[in-house]
Amino acid sequence: MSLSEDPELQPVLSGLFLTMYLVTVLGNLLIVLAVGSDPRLHTPMYFFLCNLSLADVCFISTTVPKMVVDLLTHSRVISYRGCLAQMSVFAIFACMEYMLLTVMAYDRYVAICHPLHYPVIMNPRLCGFLVLVSLLASLLDSLVHNLIVLQFTNFKGVEISNFFCDPSQLLNLTCSDTFFNNIVKCSFGIIYGIFPISGILFSYYKIISSILRISSSGGKYKAFSTCGSHLAVVCLFYGAAFGVYLGSAVSHSPRKGAVASVMYAVVTPMLNPFIYSLRNRDIKRALRRLLSRQSISKMVALAAVHVKTSGCVMEGVSRGDWHVGQPVEGG
Repeated sequence: MSLSEDPELQPVLSGLFLTMYLVTVLGNLLIVLAVGSDPRLHTPMYFFLCNLSLADVCFISTTVPKMVVDLLTHSRVISYRGCLAQMSVFAIFACMEYMLLTVMAYDRYVAICHPLHYPVIMNPRLCGFLVLVSLLASLLDSLVHNLIVLQFTNFKGVEISNFFCDPSQLLNLTCSDTFFNNIVKCSFGIIYGIFPISGILFSYYKIISSILRISSSGGKYKAFSTCGSHLAVVCLFYGAAFGVYLGSAVSHSPRKGAVASVMYAVVTPMLNPFIYSLRNRDIKRALRRLLSRQSISKMVALAAVHVKTSGCVMEGVSRGDWHVGQPVEGG
């Protein structure tokens, strides 16, 4: 489904979504570079943040580039294999977002409720194991979606009520007995929906209980600020996702559901780096150091190129006996 039938609006929409895509990719990659370049940010919290940023880049890359091309070419067609590939990758990284947000909630729970045991509990081996489990669970979710969709016998000339191959839309295309499919969807909805939300709610229940026991207001603010960015991302991501599916179920308007999916699949990944960079002093300092380091490297490179092209020969530099004020031949 196209977001707009107006031909004059297509170039505007394509430019808008291309800009949002570039901002998302640039913002998330800057966070990854900032964390990787600063040894002080090599902690479990920022390790999970890097993985979340990479998942955001892959998540938005499954939908927006294809949508921009479709808007420019006035096409709304996708091949059978392309649709399955888009659905598979979208399911992987959407589930990866859910799992990583749950893992980050657990990380904040350990940091605030058990600060003395935090380095022991959240050791590098456990952090890597949690990310690996999140990836394997995401692959399993995508595999189940594929197994259900591949059972469809009539999958030609199908109209999808969204601007991409949304897994929830594809699972509703079957005309056969849907009892087994409904059982599988409900089971995976509980596993990948109820369990992560329950884990996040339980973590923040414990976090809020611990914060309320802190006597000083400064200590409460410092404790809450460590999880404020994560809480904002959780509310934005889960709020947009539930708004899309609950809104589409109530209104039964395919176009409204497609427009609402933009919030879930495009706007949310774009806002995540802004939320973490604007509310996190460590990220802002690392970004400033990264940008200043790049500026210095460019200045040094330009100076080296200038010296090389000017033909200056500094005699004696290689011997180490050159002094300030000594004339330079040809200079």
